[in-house]
Amino acid sequence: MLDQTLDFVIDTPDGTRPVHVVRPDGLARFFDALPPAQAGFLRESGFTAKQDELRLLPGSDGVAGAALGIGNDASLFVYGGLPMQLPETIAWRLEPGDYDQAAATLGYCLGAYRYSGFRSPRRKPASLFVPHDHETSLSQASAAWMVRDLINTPANVLGPVELAEFTVSLAERHDADCKLSAGAALEQAYPTIAAVGRGSVRPPQVVGFHWRGSAATDDAPLLSLCGKGVCFDTGGYDLKPSAGMLRMKKDMGGAASVLGLARLIMQADLPLRLAVRIGCVENSVSGTAMRPSDVVRTRSGLTVEIGNTDAEGRLVLCDLLDEASEENPSLLVDCATLTGAARTALGPDLPAMFCNDDATAEALSRLAGAVHDPLWRLPLWSGYDDWLKSSVADMNNVSSKPMAGSIVAALYLQRFIKPGVPWLHLDLYAWNDQSRPGRPEGGEAMGMRALFALAKQKW
Repeated sequence: MLDQTLDFVIDTPDGTRPVHVVRPDGLARFFDALPPAQAGFLRESGFTAKQDELRLLPGSDGVAGAALGIGNDASLFVYGGLPMQLPETIAWRLEPGDYDQAAATLGYCLGAYRYSGFRSPRRKPASLFVPHDHETSLSQASAAWMVRDLINTPANVLGPVELAEFTVSLAERHDADCKLSAGAALEQAYPTIAAVGRGSVRPPQVVGFHWRGSAATDDAPLLSLCGKGVCFDTGGYDLKPSAGMLRMKKDMGGAASVLGLARLIMQADLPLRLAVRIGCVENSVSGTAMRPSDVVRTRSGLTVEIGNTDAEGRLVLCDLLDEASEENPSLLVDCATLTGAARTALGPDLPAMFCNDDATAEALSRLAGAVHDPLWRLPLWSGYDDWLKSSVADMNNVSSKPMAGSIVAALYLQRFIKPGVPWLHLDLYAWNDQSRPGRPEGGEAMGMRALFALAKQKW
């Protein structure tokens, strides 16, 4: 159950009933336009159009429609409660008004998601008529559903092989050139990924694929994406406490978000070249697992002392970034659930963004706000770079200092970026700790829509 369809979406308004979207400053006009009985009902029931306020409107033979108050909220999530609040026996349409109807469609569809891999949802989302010019909203919702499904799937069902198989199937669906590396070939090409995966009976795999838009030439911009696909993270010999493992099926959230972004780009047929690399691996404990103080040689030739086996994500990414840099991309992006320090600094909703190009960072920050997919830039502070020193190798994978963990992790990754390559790193949570309108508890696509907006703007 990794790619659900939006089967609640209908393509005709026939037989649907209206949802009126109302702001407080338009309440009087809305009342004046309603039949007197409905306006009187809303007045006497205390409807004030505050945020998330929903009322069903009475009709002569049942429910005639609904009114949704959105207060002064301009986000798309204010529409996310509708699918499970509106009666599922009735089909609905969003009436045009003083709001962004395409954003409302996206918010509605995001709120309709429920993970159904192992049990049926308690109810179905209410059907919604979606105009034909809202294809982008549906595409983004479908990609978000896919990302959420990947993250929510338990690790015993979605391991490294299964994640690799899904990546291959996505690439093939869009006629991309795909390569899968495993076994001895992976050991040779991606030694640090091999080191992370050596402790698990489920072997690591790396999937890379290349795609180009129908209007892209050999000189078209190259966007390169790398994703951390750690399907479960025990921490290795630096074992996580039991509470810290409860959500570690989500440690492939960076890979899932990259796949969602790639899907959006390929579906939109953007005029660019696209390279995607996903490191699929499990960080486990066994007699063959890497140990603290081991030294491994990376794909770049740099050696790394393993100061902490639970800092495995940067080991997975560094080989991918090194290979991606060799192609001199116009922009290199990686996504990873990398550090708890980023969550301590910014909380669960704000991915930490690191970037070596100010113009790109500023553009992404602006677009993230516009599409309601927030993130926050943190500095690649060079003053902490020597915290990665090792007495036995070129570097350590962690700092001995208990501070600035997300910055230090980003500085580690930066060492594998070829000079002159614009690079952007997202350290994200990929999870909703609790259900909110449009954001049900569980896996979440973070940064995906913002990065897609950046790709569309740049190319």
